[in-house]
Amino acid sequence: MTYHPKSEFMRVMMERGFLADCTDYQGLDEALVAGVVPAYIGFDATAKSLHVGSLIQIMMLRWLQKTGHKPITLMGGGTTKVGDPSFRADERPLLTEAQINANIDGIQQVFAKYVDYNESDTGALMLNNAEWLDGLNYLAFLRDIGRHFSVNRMLAFESVKSRIDREQSLSFLEFNYMILQAYDFLELNRRYGCALQMGGSDQWGNIVNGIDLTRRVIGQEIYGLTSPLLTTSDGKKMGKSADGAVWLNADMRSPYEFWQFWRNTTDADVGRFLKLYTELPIAECERLGALEGSAINDAKIVLANEVTTLCHGRAAAEAAEATAREVFERGGVGEELNTVSLEIDDFTWVGSDEGFLGQMPLIERNQFLSALNREKSEFNISAAQLFVRAGLVASGKEAKRLIAEGGARVNDAAVTEAGQMFTAADVATTLKLTAGKKRHALVKLEG
Repeated sequence: MTYHPKSEFMRVMMERGFLADCTDYQGLDEALVAGVVPAYIGFDATAKSLHVGSLIQIMMLRWLQKTGHKPITLMGGGTTKVGDPSFRADERPLLTEAQINANIDGIQQVFAKYVDYNESDTGALMLNNAEWLDGLNYLAFLRDIGRHFSVNRMLAFESVKSRIDREQSLSFLEFNYMILQAYDFLELNRRYGCALQMGGSDQWGNIVNGIDLTRRVIGQEIYGLTSPLLTTSDGKKMGKSADGAVWLNADMRSPYEFWQFWRNTTDADVGRFLKLYTELPIAECERLGALEGSAINDAKIVLANEVTTLCHGRAAAEAAEATAREVFERGGVGEELNTVSLEIDDFTWVGSDEGFLGQMPLIERNQFLSALNREKSEFNISAAQLFVRAGLVASGKEAKRLIAEGGARVNDAAVTEAGQMFTAADVATTLKLTAGKKRHALVKLEG
């Protein structure tokens, strides 16, 4: 559909690639022109941090506020107890209330970097749907809300239908999720005048349910807008890397590693990612994205700096770039690299018949280590173990394969044998490990 928006927010969504679909383009556009529109996105607390797969939604909330409207970040303290079944092959593991609250504490840390929480008309709100879901009376909820839902229609939604077609179990608990999410929209409209729900395109059915429920119960016209589910140009799901999820919280993914993720963007994705994840002008995003050859690397550095600045601050972005230049251009160590500390009992004592010192009783081990504190050359660890302990590979088997394929280096020297030994004295001076061309870590001896 070709639609020429009048509101700044809709124009930004369309020009920068955020918009997949909308329930009523013209109606929403007119509402955005008429006044401040409160809008929300829900985030279930399934982990202690969100990853970059959620960053497109966070940027939508940021642009909403920048264009004069009110963002609502809704924590799923209630819905996380059920679990969203959308496009999953199996049921999510159920979390305890304590786990959910701990996850919410971690997730909330990132939002204040992207939106401004204040008392103004456009000040962001941080809410938790446990506020209205935890106290629901089951029979009253069934009578007042459940009667508005058609099971036939719910079964037709793709997120449910795909599970049933594959003959994969869908629990009654999960089946209720879409009703609870719809109820969220109704409650947010009642309490805060929320007129728009946004989310990924996999949430389309849930969003439509909330719009229909609100119209039926209180006669309000509200809107839904979805973003595309992003994959990289090589087909990989956004938010994942070779060594796991790219978390937004610094204690789960260091700013340097976060910066490196964006620096390693595929050439074909640079222009698109600049539009979605930075605030650079469209023309500049297109110019940088059109660079070719070695020049595209300069655009990737701009992308990495801009995205890291928003998430972790300008100082972290500059430190990450400086470290990258030190490591890649000058062969140095780089202070911002992920550092793993080893203790002496991570090593094998050459003269011991008992193997690892960790097998000793604590008091005896401490006495033993104290006596041999100056003999670090008598403690060894293999190259394969070093790469596992540094988190560059998941297992000894992977480490052996990496080394056999010539992809492992220590202090920029190739490692040729998985059993190559390094002493505690070697590690005491700090070693730089490199896996492939782009992943690095430091290991050092503690104490």
